[in-house]
Amino acid sequence: MTKIGDRVTIVTGASRGIGRAVAEQLAEAGCMVVAAAREQHAEETVATILASGGRAELASLDVTEPDAVRNLVSDVVKRLGRIDVLVANAGIARDQLLLRLQRKDWDDVLTTNLTAVFTCVQAVLRPMIRQRFGRIITISSVVGQMGNAGQASYAASKAGLIGFTKAVAKEVASRGVTANVVAPGLIDTDMTRALGSKGRDDWQSLVPLGRMGTPAEVAHAVRFLASDEASYITGQVVGVNGGMYM
Repeated sequence: MTKIGDRVTIVTGASRGIGRAVAEQLAEAGCMVVAAAREQHAEETVATILASGGRAELASLDVTEPDAVRNLVSDVVKRLGRIDVLVANAGIARDQLLLRLQRKDWDDVLTTNLTAVFTCVQAVLRPMIRQRFGRIITISSVVGQMGNAGQASYAASKAGLIGFTKAVAKEVASRGVTANVVAPGLIDTDMTRALGSKGRDDWQSLVPLGRMGTPAEVAHAVRFLASDEASYITGQVVGVNGGMYM
């Protein structure tokens, strides 16, 4: 399995699901992981990493608060000397048919899933450019590629994330920084469990491989993109979706 080495990594939304799996995978690969989530929600993630001999620390972070994001990045650079990898994973869904969708729910989803990623990426870019090395990995979704009824806000935010990351990749490539997207499909997380058994079955029928994916399978893709083996890959969308979108 790919080893990455002593790289300082921030993972947002690290308390559960994909974010937790990513944090654990990167720690196993040798990274120093800053596991960021609201309040103290990533405590179990950090405890698991430390118990397995990895290195991690907890960061209480609301990604929708720009000052908090900038303060975290500044603190990490001051104490650890650098930031090598950002995995922007924090996200929410407020699913509803468009005619019933409330403006507040639309704004909340776009703020968390897209604007907050802009804030996080902008904050880490200066130290990455100074050190002439960085790996930015954003977590989108197959819904951002193919759309889905009842998920207009989520689809818009995740599609926007793809365009944003591609633009960043072009801006910073000459500075030794890569930016890529991982777009999961139907993954076994709290978010998909909320669909109920019928909803999951309906989605699963669209997957050629005939099953749900696991958070660990998404984390493997992130781990690769954070490694030296992916040094010539930037501006790309890596689908982890069982063939759901090709």
